[in-house]
Amino acid sequence: MNSFQLDENEYNPHYKSYILALGNVELFEILNDSFEDLLKTVKDLPEEKLTFRYGEGKWTIKELLQHLIDTERIMSYRALRFSRNDATELQGFDENWYVENSNGNKRNFKDLVEEFRCTRRASISLFKSFTNEMLTLSGIANGSDMTVRALGFIIAGHQMHHLKIIKERYF
Repeated sequence: MNSFQLDENEYNPHYKSYILALGNVELFEILNDSFEDLLKTVKDLPEEKLTFRYGEGKWTIKELLQHLIDTERIMSYRALRFSRNDATELQGFDENWYVENSNGNKRNFKDLVEEFRCTRRASISLFKSFTNEMLTLSGIANGSDMTVRALGFIIAGHQMHHLKIIKERYF
């Protein structure tokens, strides 16, 4: 499954930049590679960097990692529901409220990294379980049609978006 196979009508226009930034990639390759790139980038950071904010109201790296975990779980949940032909319209979520209530800065960083590792492995396993037909199924999330396969690329693109921010703003 390749990102260039997606049509723009398979996802909310908000996610277009995430998907286009991936280039021409296979889903499982980018899910693995992006995960490894993030870990290499943040693994040896001192605690003061992990709780640093580059601006008023901006998230720390710990909060960003918690946000990635939360968002990946939500996107995977949506993919699961849609892959099972569930026609229930799914609500959006307020990412700022989630971060504010996550307790991310008080968490042990190694625990956050391990949770992210487990979440990503679970996402990869989930997407590998889908048949080609399931990958093209769709549902409505946050008021927009979304296909199962688009959600996989959104997970990767979302993480790459935040990795770019980490590299540009925290180093």
